[in-house]
Amino acid sequence: MKQLFLPFIFVASSALCALAQSGGEMLLSLDDAIAMARVRSVDAAEALDELRSSYWEWRSFKAEQLPELTFKATAPSYARQYSSYMNEDGGYSFVATNTLQASGQLALTQNIPLTGGKISVNSSLDFLRQYDGATGNRFMSIPLAVSLSQPLFGVNNLRWDRRIEPVRYAEAKAAFLSATEDVARLTVDYYFTLLMSRENVDIARQNLENAERLYDVALEKRRMGMISQNDLLQMELNVIDARSSLTDNLSELKSDMFRLRAFLDLEDDVDIVPSVPEDVPQAEIVFADALDRALTNNKFVKTMLRQQLEADYEVAKAKGDLREINLFAQIGYTGTDNDFNGAYRHLRGNELASVGFSLPLVDWGKRRGRVKVAESRRRVTESRIRRETMNFNQDIFILVERFTNQRHQLDLAVKAAEIAGRRYRTNVETYMIGKLSPLELNDSRASKDSSRREYINQLYKFWNYWYQIRSLTLYDYSTRGDINIDFEKYINIH
Repeated sequence: MKQLFLPFIFVASSALCALAQSGGEMLLSLDDAIAMARVRSVDAAEALDELRSSYWEWRSFKAEQLPELTFKATAPSYARQYSSYMNEDGGYSFVATNTLQASGQLALTQNIPLTGGKISVNSSLDFLRQYDGATGNRFMSIPLAVSLSQPLFGVNNLRWDRRIEPVRYAEAKAAFLSATEDVARLTVDYYFTLLMSRENVDIARQNLENAERLYDVALEKRRMGMISQNDLLQMELNVIDARSSLTDNLSELKSDMFRLRAFLDLEDDVDIVPSVPEDVPQAEIVFADALDRALTNNKFVKTMLRQQLEADYEVAKAKGDLREINLFAQIGYTGTDNDFNGAYRHLRGNELASVGFSLPLVDWGKRRGRVKVAESRRRVTESRIRRETMNFNQDIFILVERFTNQRHQLDLAVKAAEIAGRRYRTNVETYMIGKLSPLELNDSRASKDSSRREYINQLYKFWNYWYQIRSLTLYDYSTRGDINIDFEKYINIH
């Protein structure tokens, strides 16, 4: 199933960016951030440029398979000069020439992928006017001539291109789709870094408020003699530590905000407020299915196939260079006369055939050596493909296992954060009535903060693994559809 998601993402992200350009506070979800990054980030632009380059290479290859109509002309060419001339006795002399020439040729050429040759149909007309000596006009016409140029025994470059280029373009398309998912994964990194900074600032502010409130309570208890001076100093130290932590976290927040703004190409005065993406896809992923989709959709298999074909081509090319034989043949009609019409009335046959060859007699094994080198490189390529295929399968297995485990880790982190939060609130109330020491309260606060940060971290890992799987399989397990677009339409839109 094809999903034309990128054009819609472009529209959605453009609307979001328009809201953000005027500055102020911008509430931004993870999905919105990813939608903006897919079309506005430098990484997305680079991926699109690479796709465009591959697209026009593919169009050029397709054009090579079609007939080409060309027109060549020289109008006019005037010469007034001296030229060398061989006399009847073998000696040379110089003669003056004063001529005006013009010529035109129309040619229709077609490559022959089956044989690697080229066939063309030509029609030409030449005009000559001489001003010195026997003055007058001369016309020579070739109304029709059919030419064939055919290499024999050599490598058929056209046939190899027809095998390699479709694979190369399919590889480029898969690479672009993977790149867009990698942009999403990079957005997850920036987004959760800022989210964690926001959480740290919120935690630091809350801790400062609690520390100041508890310090005020401790002052009153000290006046009443209910706590020691040491406990009071500990509470005051908690206030100082909370203020220092808030200052550090605010500085870190500004840095992380700048990075995400720059990545999304937003104005410097936009204050991004990320939200915790608590709703996660409930997709079950198994290794066999993920591997099958990765081997079908990912650029890896296409890259390996292209490298194998290129290695085979180099061997065939080296073997073809052992001898070189070319055939050229032409058949048609030609005519010449002093006037234009006569040049087309008095036609005669025009045939030409030639066979040229180049056979090495003594090259000291140079060409045979090139064949051996090409065959050795092909074996190296085959070994590398086997090793990289094994590593690719292993990476898919490890990633699926980590993703599956991450679902459980995320559930545990949610429960741990809830329990730690309830424990801290209970301990605050217990401390207020004097039944809990400051050290025990600080311990529960640290546990609460740590659990909250761990929840955000586990959530980040989940989304990171999620987009890694999307990038490798080019499959959306939440909608059960392949990640794909109409590439030609997308390139024309952008």
